Amino acid sequence: MSTALIVIDAQKVYTDRDSGLFSKGASETIGRINSLIEAFGKSRQPLFFVRHIHKSDGSDLGRMFDFSGEAEEDFNFKEGTTEVEYDDRLTRPRNTPEIVKNRYSAFVGTDLDERLRRAGVDTVVICGFMTNFCCESTARDAHDRDYFVDFVLDATGTPGTDHLGQGEIRRIVGELLGAGYARIVSTKQLLRTLGK
Repeated sequence: MSTALIVIDAQKVYTDRDSGLFSKGASETIGRINSLIEAFGKSRQPLFFVRHIHKSDGSDLGRMFDFSGEAEEDFNFKEGTTEVEYDDRLTRPRNTPEIVKNRYSAFVGTDLDERLRRAGVDTVVICGFMTNFCCESTARDAHDRDYFVDFVLDATGTPGTDHLGQGEIRRIVGELLGAGYARIVSTKQLLRTLGK
């Protein structure tokens, strides 16, 4: 069996300073993600990029973004917009598989599970954006599909909420996932386990 790195939503919507979802320290987060990508490339272990994209007409939104019970007219992650593009600083090895999703979990409505099983993967390493939405949802979903999960906390980012900053959200998500869903690790700890 093997371990796969899943890089979730390392997109400009989170890394562009002009974006409403800009995540503080995004450049440093991308740097840590790149170090993981490089390590997995060197060890020839599976790597998957995930991007969140919605149809421009909103027909695939479902309940996404309707926090108050009513769908928003304007929404993020529209196909064809700059915000859905990968961050320019992201290392993207040639021929790395990409998963396009339209829900928080990278497993919902995609063939990620099938691809992982075909590759003989039993452990997933999760990094990317947002800590408390797509990364956390994917980690919980992976656990319930019987994968071992390593959640690289400092290689995730979030813009925070009205009441909680990125640091506090990372701490809380780490505490909750670490209580039974995932092994919480730092980038340095994970790289050490890979022998890098």
